[in-house]
Amino acid sequence: MASSVRMLCPTLTALLWCMAIPIQGISQGLPMPTPGHERMKSLAEKRMAEDKSLLKDIAFRNIGPSIMGGRVVDVDVNPARPSEFYVAYATGGLWHTVNNGQSLEPIFDTEAVIGIGDIAVNWATHDIWVGTGEVNSSRSSYAGLGVYRSSDNGQHWKHVGLAESRHIGRILLHPDDPNTAWVAVLGALYSPSTDRGVYKTTDGGNTWRRTLFVGTTSGTVDIEMQPGKPHVLYASAWQRTRSASNFVEGGKESGIYRSTDGGEQWIRISGEESGFPQGDGIGRIGLATTAAKADRVYAIVDNYNRKADTSARDTSRLRLEDFQSPTAEQFLALPEAKLDRFLGSNGLRPRYTAAALKEQVKTGNLPPTALYHHLYQEDAGPSASQIYGAEVYRSEDGGQHWTKTHDKPLGLYNTYGYYFGDITASPQNPDKIVILGFSADVSIDGGKTFRVMDKANTHADWHACWINPKDDSHLVTGNDGGANITYDDGKNWFKVHTPPVGQFYAITTDQAKPYLVYGGLQDNGSWYGPSTHKEGIEWIDRGQYTYKALNGGDGMQVQVDPRDNSTIYSGLQFGSYFRFSKGSTEMKPIRPTAPPLQEDRLRFNWQTPILLSSHNPDILYMGSQRLHRSMNRGESFETLSGDLTGGKRPGDVPFGTLTCISESPLAFGLVYTGSDDGYVHVTRDGGNTWTRLGQPDKKGKGGLPQGLWVSRIVASRHAKSRVYLTLNGFRQDHASAYVYRSEDYGQSWARIGNVLPLEPVNVIREDPASDSILYVGTDGGAYASLDGGIHFMPFVKGLPRSIPVHDIAIQEREGEMVLGTHGRSLFIGKLEAIRKMKKTP
Repeated sequence: MASSVRMLCPTLTALLWCMAIPIQGISQGLPMPTPGHERMKSLAEKRMAEDKSLLKDIAFRNIGPSIMGGRVVDVDVNPARPSEFYVAYATGGLWHTVNNGQSLEPIFDTEAVIGIGDIAVNWATHDIWVGTGEVNSSRSSYAGLGVYRSSDNGQHWKHVGLAESRHIGRILLHPDDPNTAWVAVLGALYSPSTDRGVYKTTDGGNTWRRTLFVGTTSGTVDIEMQPGKPHVLYASAWQRTRSASNFVEGGKESGIYRSTDGGEQWIRISGEESGFPQGDGIGRIGLATTAAKADRVYAIVDNYNRKADTSARDTSRLRLEDFQSPTAEQFLALPEAKLDRFLGSNGLRPRYTAAALKEQVKTGNLPPTALYHHLYQEDAGPSASQIYGAEVYRSEDGGQHWTKTHDKPLGLYNTYGYYFGDITASPQNPDKIVILGFSADVSIDGGKTFRVMDKANTHADWHACWINPKDDSHLVTGNDGGANITYDDGKNWFKVHTPPVGQFYAITTDQAKPYLVYGGLQDNGSWYGPSTHKEGIEWIDRGQYTYKALNGGDGMQVQVDPRDNSTIYSGLQFGSYFRFSKGSTEMKPIRPTAPPLQEDRLRFNWQTPILLSSHNPDILYMGSQRLHRSMNRGESFETLSGDLTGGKRPGDVPFGTLTCISESPLAFGLVYTGSDDGYVHVTRDGGNTWTRLGQPDKKGKGGLPQGLWVSRIVASRHAKSRVYLTLNGFRQDHASAYVYRSEDYGQSWARIGNVLPLEPVNVIREDPASDSILYVGTDGGAYASLDGGIHFMPFVKGLPRSIPVHDIAIQEREGEMVLGTHGRSLFIGKLEAIRKMKKTP
């Protein structure tokens, strides 16, 4: 095979994409954020490479699904003709409709980035401004590259600056001057940044000036104008710090600012004397003004401050805090009935009893604090009842003084208020407001009381709302399931025709004819459907959509038993998996047994990895911080390892978890694992012994880059000792592409894919027919190599120019490749044409 590579390279070198991008951004072993201008340069080179790509004519077709929709971040509606509007998706691009959502057309697919934070439209000229980079700060909020502008409804776009902004909360246009705009830049999601704040342009985006800067961890998330007075502006700052293991949702720098000179100078108006809440827990703030009462300003705040515990202590029950620091004597004095009750309520009975635990404490075999350390979940964070959550405040004097509008808790945000922050006031009625969170709520008494507008055909988690200025019972909204429209204040809704904008995390296929594609989606459960599916409207009349739901929640990985194509393993976030059969409503929970009290509880990743053995489909692997194996389809598990990560890390996000598992199809017992903190391990004897791979030497040199998320490890189907690895720096705002190959079971690694653009890599797959053909999916697209990873070329035809590809599934029998994208559902391409290119001399 090596000789064929030597024959191929000299012939194709002039045509293959050979951007020599160095390993950048690694300082003292730690990944550093990638500057926006470097990403812009890299993606410009990618665009030039597309025209030279040998793969440019290999077509992909979209197979949906569309029925579940995807996350909408903004809508902008023509007030003179409300049947025309734009819908912006978090990672699905920008879509336009002129028929009230009966059909939509994508108009932003040709640009270097597809993730959107906000849009603004000058409806007098149809001038569109797009702020890229979602602001909702979730684990799948992709960074943008600044602001784009179009004057011909998206046929052509111009990048107009702010490449370092990463995440944009709002664009505000001057009502009279088409060249003046303000942008609220939240900034980097995972790293400190000096590029946050409010930016202003007066020349249509040719130049920008930052007029408000609060801090390196505090960006601006919203900006509003006083109706009729474009020189009076309000902006909200949001202090938040996120890492892979922790999310601090608020801080003292969060607050509201006011400008009376068109955004040139700003004054904080939410200080201690204003009546606005204070403290380290003040999080995201949304703002709204109304033409019906110019000096009135509304604000919705995510108040993450802890409430004082005023509840009366139930002395008949033990609490977890009772086990934080007891002596052995105090533990032995606990009433056995209370202790047994506590064990039962925490799922530890009948495995443990009060009498047995007391005996272990008495003999010194169990510390008296073991229950606390075993059950305490730092990564659970506070419960919704322990924080104030969403609160609405109103000012009648332009923000000088604030009053909370309601007495009762709203219960709108649960514990993830960072994900929301939209409040909209009626232009007709100053007392009518709509607030968005888990539900969409409306008030007609200035925020004193609210009514939930959700119905059975709407989706949870709302992000955008437009109120018709001529009829405020007419709303156009967006949520995690798409866009909805109501004409009667939410009493009835219809769903806008949804394009295929599903956000897939992981996919797989079965062996049925035609084969089915399975996958889990962000906040839209897990689904499966035929690979022959074509999107259309015929199904509405038939009443049967070809895709079927497996489970709700955030859908995660799916595995299918190839013997019957009916036994399915699927589930939700953080390791909540089930086994079930098609056509049956019975779901069997599958989960490894909790470890003994002396050991750390099991930690599960958001996308917990599962894997059916290719040697025996009765065997199921599952990863926590350890590797677990079931020999009986998940009925029971044995634990094959100790902690295969760097260990538990303080924070409120589960971390120190396995992210991927790969079993060699050539040797049973040869298994690799990768973790979220960059640990890679191998066992060659079924878990009896483990070896950590890729460690640097004692001087910190050599080995693999440390601290990066292991996004994929794949044992080769062509050579037993070969294994592929991809690392991902998304959670450090680090964009380099890391792809490695080892020929000696991971003892040494060679970096391949050096020509890939600055896009974090999510997945690598081998072609079943050729060991020199590789496929890679990144946060910006899909690529193939015909020479074992020396060169990579982008796929182009039928795909958006930039789309996160989270997973790739190879259907060997049909010779097809399925792309699972995080924003545009599923695409299928034929492998035959790629293989023919490999054979071309």
